[in-house]
Parts: sequence; C-alpha cells; structure tokens
Amino acid sequence: MLTVDGGAGVKGEGETIVVNLHGALISTELSLAVGMKISIGVYLTGKHAQARVVYVDTQTLHSGIELDEPRNIWGVSLLPDDWEETRASDMH
Repeated sequence: MLTVDGGAGVKGEGETIVVNLHGALISTELSLAVGMKISIGVYLTGKHAQARVVYVDTQTLHSGIELDEPRNIWGVSLLPDDWEETRASDMH
C-alpha cells in the first residue's frame, strides 16, 4: 500500500504492481494525469519520494510513475553486485 498526494485536493491510496529504482506501475482510483507531479509514501518502509506521472490507463486505473531521484523506496531486495544471469545454453 502507498499514499499518493498530487496536491490540489488529489490525495488517496494505491498499490504497487511493478517497482524498480526508477519508478513504478501503480494502481489507484485517483484522477492522475501525465505530467502531474506527485508525492509517494510507502507504508511498508515509511519512505517518501517525489515523482512524475508518465503513463495513465483510465480503463485499468494503472499509472506509471518516474521517481525524481532513482532509489529503492519500496523495500525490495536488490540483486547482489556479483549476480550474473545464466544463459540457457549454459544449462545443457
């Protein structure tokens, strides 16, 4: 769960669908618009960040947001520095 504050009376809750260091795909019933500046608060971590709405799907109520400063506000474990992707050909 997260809080979304778009200013001008646009405040509410939402859920993350996909997250990364640069932003997220969120679900919220708020009326968000592409280009809108918002504040995000993550209940799980207590962290907050400023973001910009970059995508809105009014049918699914999903919005893509880009954090002003890339960072992990979500509380998800990141891959270790020495992690390497195994190619399918290496597994045979």
